[in-house]
Amino acid sequence: MQIIELLTPHYDSAWLPWAVQYFFLVGMSTGAAVMAAWGIWSRPESPAAKALPLAIVLLLVTALTAPVSLLADLHQPARFWHFYAHLTPWSWMSMGAILLPVFVMLSLSLCLAWWMGSRRWMRILAIPLVISAATIIVYTGSEIAVVRARPLWNNPWVPVNLTLTAWLAAAGAALLLTQWVPAGRDIAVRAWLGKLGLFLSLALLAVASVWVASGHVMQTPSFLQALELYVNYPIWRISIWLSVLLGAAVLALWLRPGWWLNSRPMMVALGMAACAAAWGFRWALFMGVQGVPKYGAGLYVYSIPLGGDGLMGIIGVFGLCVAVLTVVLWALEYKERAYKERVLP
Repeated sequence: MQIIELLTPHYDSAWLPWAVQYFFLVGMSTGAAVMAAWGIWSRPESPAAKALPLAIVLLLVTALTAPVSLLADLHQPARFWHFYAHLTPWSWMSMGAILLPVFVMLSLSLCLAWWMGSRRWMRILAIPLVISAATIIVYTGSEIAVVRARPLWNNPWVPVNLTLTAWLAAAGAALLLTQWVPAGRDIAVRAWLGKLGLFLSLALLAVASVWVASGHVMQTPSFLQALELYVNYPIWRISIWLSVLLGAAVLALWLRPGWWLNSRPMMVALGMAACAAAWGFRWALFMGVQGVPKYGAGLYVYSIPLGGDGLMGIIGVFGLCVAVLTVVLWALEYKERAYKERVLP
């Protein structure tokens, strides 16, 4: 019997968990921007308009925290200046250095207009904000899809999946915010978020089905590599089946609003599940795919470090989100209390 030993070298990951956090938060931010614009341009009595405070809170939190993750992923924050000193328009990463600040400034301006109660300025800012959100979607998706050395990245479905999962997370996060933002007490708002989540989940299912069908028929490189990973590596089989089960559970909950519409624990569970599904997709897309060798056999072994470039960084970013959210909720409570004291005798 002949024994063949395969040696797999250790390579540091080019994309660290910071990238997972950034793409997760900035994706949710674009979803919140679209929800906010939808509410601004809807009739005041519509559920979308009533859900506007939820969208504004989510937009503010994610627009502030997403750039922090990006700067951390650059390893040295001063490197951010290099994008401006040495502009390369043919690089999506370089273009993102221009597109992201524009999006953040428009997001903060819209939140300020909402705080000041200026509907006119909200309507003026909503249009360029949606356009800016579209540029963020294109740049973040293209930044990954242009990498030809990675078949799982280099396919047109990656930007679509990133967008749909991010917006699903935005719907889930908005559902979580209904527990603290007064606008979330309206049952019509919760039902509207449920319909939005159901539509996005069905869209994801349709996209996944088209990718599998077209990949099988045309034998696309991304489908073939995914099939090889599923057949040869148990960790990928487990990940895929866990994703399928989690997706099925989320879809089942969206389909049965009677299970969660009036139950606080179920709403929290559904919102967390939607966010976890979107975050898990990005973890598999970035960290999992980097473990697949471009050339050779086997998988690169990645063990998440405990420091800032790993577990503590992940916890730190979510902790920052909680801290910003706490300040925002306190400000909303203060504003509501001041309004009641001014209006009521």
